[in-house]
Amino acid sequence: MSYQVIKPFDPWRSPLCTCPIKWSLNPYTGCGHRCIYCYVTSYVPKHYVPRVKSNLIRRILKDLRKIPRGAIISISNSSDPYTPPESKLEITREILKILLKSGLKIQLITKSDLILRDLDILSKGIGRVVVAITITTLNKRLAKLIEPYAPPPLHRLKAIKLLSKKGIPVIARIDPIIPYINSDSDSIEELVAEVAKAGVVQVTSSTYKAKYDNLSRIKKIFPYLAEKFDYIYKEKGMRVHGYMYLSRDHREKLLKVVKEAAEKWGLVFETCREGLTHLNTPGFHCDGSTFFFTPCNID
Repeated sequence: MSYQVIKPFDPWRSPLCTCPIKWSLNPYTGCGHRCIYCYVTSYVPKHYVPRVKSNLIRRILKDLRKIPRGAIISISNSSDPYTPPESKLEITREILKILLKSGLKIQLITKSDLILRDLDILSKGIGRVVVAITITTLNKRLAKLIEPYAPPPLHRLKAIKLLSKKGIPVIARIDPIIPYINSDSDSIEELVAEVAKAGVVQVTSSTYKAKYDNLSRIKKIFPYLAEKFDYIYKEKGMRVHGYMYLSRDHREKLLKVVKEAAEKWGLVFETCREGLTHLNTPGFHCDGSTFFFTPCNID
């Protein structure tokens, strides 16, 4: 069966992916946040120039005829549904109305507090909406270096707080953890504490997986780390499905810090595409989809 814009998520079923069966929708091609670690730039031309897919709404309506009621739609996995042009275009806002009216469950993944604009719609979908907010550091200066056009960390914390107050389950994605850049244990513990106080129910984390293009950007911004990155990724690391991973021991060491901090605050902890499932809270998924069926209070 063919689909136009709503596609099966991870159709190859990577053994590293622990997500349930779901669908993926990217309202925009490209993203204006210009995160230096973005992997999508390796295969999407002009990724830093966001543009709306042609005839998007018509194509969505056509795809929805083939998708079962109650299915999970993830928005977005290769872009951000609240990339800067969305503030004027309101494409994501229109899509949310359509999907909720169609009886579907929605996972929203974003770095932007623009999501609060749509709180009126999202609050009508309680039980069918889960939000993941990516926040990699509390350091405003560092965030500006690695995510130059994304909203600052405090804006994202505010979004977490307001969404949580409305009863919408919010996942904090501390992702990616980049060695030597945002991997400091004290900073991670402080970040987990702040997202916990803001109301998240789960922390999902993963380490930076290098591609040649994003690695070159990181080394350009942090030239004093270039040799270290070549060593830990190219010499000591491992290749997994076209990505350069840190060694298993290195990844486990970094993620254990996040896990311990999350557990200290009574939060669910999940890794994403790491092959380290023993670190995960049993019975949950990295994408937060469990909260479609589980009350937010996990104490």
